[in-house]
Amino acid sequence: MTALTLPKSLLAKSWQTLSYASLLLGSYQAQADWTFTASVVSNYLFNGVSQTDKNPAFQPSLNYDFGNGFYAGMWSSNVDYGSGIRLELDGYVGYYTEFSNGVSVDTALNQYTYHGSHEASALNFKEVYAKFNYQGTGLNFWYAWDYFGFGGDHYIVQLNHTFTLNDTWSMYAAVDTSITGDKSAWNWEGKSNFTHAQLMFNTQWQGIDVGIGLHTTTLKERWGDTTVLLTAAKSFSF
Repeated sequence: MTALTLPKSLLAKSWQTLSYASLLLGSYQAQADWTFTASVVSNYLFNGVSQTDKNPAFQPSLNYDFGNGFYAGMWSSNVDYGSGIRLELDGYVGYYTEFSNGVSVDTALNQYTYHGSHEASALNFKEVYAKFNYQGTGLNFWYAWDYFGFGGDHYIVQLNHTFTLNDTWSMYAAVDTSITGDKSAWNWEGKSNFTHAQLMFNTQWQGIDVGIGLHTTTLKERWGDTTVLLTAAKSFSF
């Protein structure tokens, strides 16, 4: 895997964004924690579509929990879009809460950015999401108003459930639909939507979160092929 070097100006801007979010939410701060997570996946799938030409990806992230429901962080991955575009670097600010009836709500604003060539920044876009969960069942919504910089509204709706199999294994099942609001701006094989389904088995081994499962889509082209996915992640809190 080719080593990726970030320009100092990019790092400065990224940390400036995270610092601004921290200052913005600082007045609400209770007890805060940092968490760094290093993840390796056999294929970077975004709604079931490969972002790495079916190759592995290294995906580090840094999250700051303000201790009162607010959080902010950064997430990164290598990508392969051609034209020298090799890196995705995202920032986010969100809020999580859980009600007395057991329903939890997670909302956030994401900023996706792409790097590696002078054309990369044209793909940058923002996204908001809302995730609702009750006793392991989730209903999630994502919305972007300039999807990958092509314009047009983009929606994703997902239904998921986590099944506890035993003391060490769980199973995560999910189905989501991606919907284009403007086919002239963005479409999938000439269609305005496609469906992605996944079934992942998850466990922990010596402090490492491990997953193995199957992803499939209704797309016919190779980018959305049925894929066996392997994942491994290790988190460090400080």
